[in-house]
Amino acid sequence: MTPDEIKETPKEIEEGKILAVVSYWFFLCILPFLLKKDNKFAVFHGKQGLVLFIFLVAGFIFNIIPFLGWLVYRVISFIYLLFLLWGTINALMGKYYRLPIVADIADKIVL
Repeated sequence: MTPDEIKETPKEIEEGKILAVVSYWFFLCILPFLLKKDNKFAVFHGKQGLVLFIFLVAGFIFNIIPFLGWLVYRVISFIYLLFLLWGTINALMGKYYRLPIVADIADKIVL
């Protein structure tokens, strides 16, 4: 979703805030799709959380490669942690914040 397509409604943000926050934490990214699929705020953050989770899983698969894989996994884990915290803070503040690169990929997810 582009910022122009998002209409902020305080009620919708408050109802979806908890799911938006947990959507950045590993596999919990599926909760907004299962529990609040009609809430734009929760789904917006859920899509970004899903992209981050897939990124983390890809890094874990790289971990199979000796030494280089371990290094790649550590770098990916660090980047994941930064984006996890960044997304969680913005969800707590009730913002539709588009994480760099992640949001562009998340926009392509159709549910």
